[in-house]
Amino acid sequence: MRTGTGHVMDVTMSSGRTRQLAAAAIAALLLAVPLSQGGPVALSTSDGPQHTFILRVDGGAMGSALDRVHDLGGSVTRRLDGLGAAVVRMPSAGADMLRRSSGVLGVTRDAPVTLESTSTSPYDPKADNGSMFNVTRVTGARDMWSAGVTGTGVDVALIDSGVTPVGGLAGKVVNGPDLSFESQNPDTRYLDTFGHGTFMAGLIAANGGTASYAYTGMAPGARLVSIKVADAHGNTDVSQVIAAIDWVVQHQKDPGFNIRVLNLSFGTPSLQSYRYDPLAYAAEVAWRKGVVVVVSAGNDGTGTGKLLNPAQDPYVIAVGADDSQGTPNIADDTIPDFSTRGDGVRNPDVVAPGKSLQGLQVPGSYIDQMYGDASAFGDQYFRGSGTSQAAAITSGAAALLLQQRPSLTPDQVKALLTDTARVLPVADSQAQGAGLISVRAAAAAATPLAVQSWPLSSGLGTLDGARGVAKLVLNGVTLSGQKDIFGKTYYAPTRAAQELTGSSWADGTWNGSSWAGSSWAGSSWAGATWAGATWAGATWAGSSWATGVWDGSSWAGSSWAGSSWAGSSWAGSSWAGSSWATGDWQ
Repeated sequence: MRTGTGHVMDVTMSSGRTRQLAAAAIAALLLAVPLSQGGPVALSTSDGPQHTFILRVDGGAMGSALDRVHDLGGSVTRRLDGLGAAVVRMPSAGADMLRRSSGVLGVTRDAPVTLESTSTSPYDPKADNGSMFNVTRVTGARDMWSAGVTGTGVDVALIDSGVTPVGGLAGKVVNGPDLSFESQNPDTRYLDTFGHGTFMAGLIAANGGTASYAYTGMAPGARLVSIKVADAHGNTDVSQVIAAIDWVVQHQKDPGFNIRVLNLSFGTPSLQSYRYDPLAYAAEVAWRKGVVVVVSAGNDGTGTGKLLNPAQDPYVIAVGADDSQGTPNIADDTIPDFSTRGDGVRNPDVVAPGKSLQGLQVPGSYIDQMYGDASAFGDQYFRGSGTSQAAAITSGAAALLLQQRPSLTPDQVKALLTDTARVLPVADSQAQGAGLISVRAAAAAATPLAVQSWPLSSGLGTLDGARGVAKLVLNGVTLSGQKDIFGKTYYAPTRAAQELTGSSWADGTWNGSSWAGSSWAGSSWAGATWAGATWAGATWAGSSWATGVWDGSSWAGSSWAGSSWAGSSWAGSSWAGSSWATGDWQ
């Protein structure tokens, strides 16, 4: 699945320090297709200066790949076996030959960056257009707070990689079922081992206070209901996400709950129309059941233009990204290259801030481990760019409107946001949809008589069509066809009928397998031990996942590369207040 779809994340550094960062993200969701193989070639260290590279390898190929590094005149700086990666030093010519070696997925050059500001200059959120202080200002959220509207009483469901309660999220999160491959390990259950979900959670509802220096999300009074589907490498399947959406629909009004918004900061390159796609259908059913579904449009701005799935469904709110150009005036705002433009038939509905935003960092997560201490603002935050972030900002705006007017239907929330959006005068008209959201203007507008009447989805398409080229591989066996992660047949007519009637979940069972517990246990939904066959013929057992790492898993085809949980790069931005020496990576 694609995060933010095409979630592009940049990482910034503490003032006055130079760090080494990979020029491209290294994640299990990156391209998993080995390059052409080449025979052994000897290369002397005298064949050029040594450079630092990030080596990514296929499962089981680490040993032979590192031997190849030495054969080509290089050395190993650091092994990251759990991530299928290593940091190596070698000549550029050797790196070119290494790329053609069997089992090597990628060899990426590191790039140094230097921050202009000095350690004596403290971070100033008011001077940084990507800070949450300025994001909540430009969207009008701060004006809503002043009027006493903070999202209180509204629950926002977040289907993602889990949430770790850091930085203003303490006491803000309750956990629905953990449907990820890490659910069998009590040390990783519910928690965000990847780092994406917590970033989104902070943008939506972190509550650090209203002071200018505090990190506060769009709807600080709202509560988050986290349903974890992705592990530390971003691995998940469409079947897990559909199960998560179904769970939200069936439990939206559990005692003490009021789930009115669902945030989906990801998407798949579906091969079928929304009118048949089972993932789009699940999202559409949630919409029909009274949940405002906010989806990232995609980060494939230079590709086909087609929105990712389920953003392709015209009922939901599809959100593109806005680039402020580092100024507070929207007159010069543009749509960043990564933000998916639409195909002229189904385009983004609106855009929201999505370039170089300040977000919460999870210590020890995949992102944190990959980039060490190359964080910003006192080792608490990262910067991120993508329609993932834009969707999260819009979900927070929806929560504010639903506190202000609890009787609003999803169609009315969408109409308010689109009717009052501000047109960006120099931005791509198709890519911006109705324009940049303004929750302040939406709150001041009269309640519209809005009823959407698009053709409804039937959900009778295939899981493979919904997956597109993003398929899981376990023990060399690809998950394909009408099968879920337990190898059970997904019979679309039955599933679609159960989703519509709110009966697809029964006491923790979904599609004939036990996925989760059947009740709340404190602030979390009870877990369950997975015991049964997978599509690969193996058996799920709690102890076999004790490490919290899904060893031997990978993506087939082009996977979630470029437009996924971790994004296509961690580079390329300039920021007001503390800008890079040249406005970009060196």
